[in-house]
Amino acid sequence: MVPKTMKGDELLPLNQLKTVHEKLYNEYAKKYYDHPRRAKLLERTIPQLGCLWNDVIHFLPLHPSQVYNALQELGISVKERNFYKIPITNLILNKNVIYTYKKEKYQGPEAEMKGETIQLLDITKYKEVPSIPFDTIQYYEEEHRKGNHFGMFQYIPHILSLGKVNVSNAEVINWSKNSG
Repeated sequence: MVPKTMKGDELLPLNQLKTVHEKLYNEYAKKYYDHPRRAKLLERTIPQLGCLWNDVIHFLPLHPSQVYNALQELGISVKERNFYKIPITNLILNKNVIYTYKKEKYQGPEAEMKGETIQLLDITKYKEVPSIPFDTIQYYEEEHRKGNHFGMFQYIPHILSLGKVNVSNAEVINWSKNSG
């Protein structure tokens, strides 16, 4: 997502943000403390990268309109949000992995990540994920039915990029608009 407050034209991992813009770090780190188990993500190590969850930048490998449309179809009200559509070549100088984040392997935010869920990503062979996983849709339905606050990107693969990412050439898109 496009950050509410942005300084410059580079996205920085949360840990780097802490040393450069502590006020912004505090603003963006708040989301990890909205659930007692979520704070454990800040201590989670990412296999293949040898770093922490908050040492990388997280990206969706699909158009965000798919998330928006799935939530709308279930009658879940969501805010308008803008996302960066970043050329994949902007990640070429970083070490990148794809976190497959499958339901059957996921044991909660406090559990260690399993090595088989993390694969090094060759940027030159990157392909966008064609659709939202069925497990994600089921998760939305169940959590909404229970009246719970829930994550919008549960069980959707994540690209985790170790390093900063320039967004000066990125297109800003609104997730309520379909990809063209």
